[in-house]
Amino acid sequence: MNTLGLDALLAAALQEDVGTGDITTESCIPPEAVSHGRFLAKEDLVLCGLDVAKRVFELTDPTLSFTALRRDGELVKKGECFAEVSGCSRSILTGERVALNLMQRMSGIATRTAQAVSAVSGTKTRIVDTRKSTPGLRVLEKYAVRVGGGGNHRFNLSDGVLIKDNHISAAGGIREAIAAVRQNAPHTLRIEVETETLEQVDEALESGADIIMLDNMDNETMRIAVQRIAGRALTEASGNMGERDLRAVAETGVDFISVGALTHSVRSSDISLKFN
Repeated sequence: MNTLGLDALLAAALQEDVGTGDITTESCIPPEAVSHGRFLAKEDLVLCGLDVAKRVFELTDPTLSFTALRRDGELVKKGECFAEVSGCSRSILTGERVALNLMQRMSGIATRTAQAVSAVSGTKTRIVDTRKSTPGLRVLEKYAVRVGGGGNHRFNLSDGVLIKDNHISAAGGIREAIAAVRQNAPHTLRIEVETETLEQVDEALESGADIIMLDNMDNETMRIAVQRIAGRALTEASGNMGERDLRAVAETGVDFISVGALTHSVRSSDISLKFN
């Protein structure tokens, strides 16, 4: 996982949660109290975020000891203990919610991604995410997608060229947009174009697109599009794929299926921290 900026992200999360102080903990727990806590899965899940949780506790109190008993990417069954934390009771309680929130979110994404990857198993199609991520948490959420067996689409707008419907409208057409990109963007970047009809697929192909997105097409139209493209460009199915039969989409022959639902509407996994 790319940890660039991680400490700043976690520090902001802790500040948001703690505010000027943990009133409850400081009022009823003596400063010398020591506890040992166990992280428990309350449902089956693909685990993700152990290093993040560990760093949360390190930033809260460097004297705390966090021990991972499993690894990111492993399937953890309901009721299993997968990590432990021990040390100052006050510090554990202060960092608990941020650590749990992030692990629950990341494990939910990894679990959902693993399900999508399983759905297309045996086909050539690869499941990828989108930029529909939680602002500020993209590095963690895209890492969770990889942990779940998926791939990452662009991390940000500078990673590659993706000409979407509004770009096409503003530029005057697919051909015009691709020509302008060829003139102005670095030659090292591949050009992807969003298409909604077979006519647009033909235009994108004739204009030299490297990747053709088949947006909100039914399966039969996608199958025809893949046949027309015939390997001259990569193909990506997109558009409410979280609600589609991913196996059926993959069987059209597309190279990628981008699923925004992996990050924008995923349900967090249920995890708890219990003191012995």
